[in-house]
Amino acid sequence: MSWRVHATAVAIEGRAVLIRGRPGAGKSDLALRLVDRGAKLVSDDATLLRRRARHMLCLSVPGFEGLLEARGLGMVRVPHVHSAPLSVIVSLGIPTERLPASPRRRLGRYAVPEIILDPARPAAPIHVEMALNGDVLPIE
Repeated sequence: MSWRVHATAVAIEGRAVLIRGRPGAGKSDLALRLVDRGAKLVSDDATLLRRRARHMLCLSVPGFEGLLEARGLGMVRVPHVHSAPLSVIVSLGIPTERLPASPRRRLGRYAVPEIILDPARPAAPIHVEMALNGDVLPIE
């Protein structure tokens, strides 16, 4: 069984990043910048989530594979994959803490690392990659 969430997902080296945020927050823009750095789109604006034995899987919505909305241009085709295991959640917003703890978001029985990120920052795509690669040190 799968369910649909309002989020964009990209795969970096076979691992999915789920980008959450309100409409117009910059989900598609951040995804496009990540695709420019070598990521592949899983889905834009709507993502299917499916439970697997050891992880949650992000899947594209049938009929919209490889389509991303580039604000001011419309729908564009980008490199894509059908699915990837969820590895990190990026919630778009303005971080309130300079050195935040390393939170995890619970999705049923799964605990997924989550970061809060300002998508307008030039280094935002690099921060996503660092979070995905485990380069963020826990603050105790």
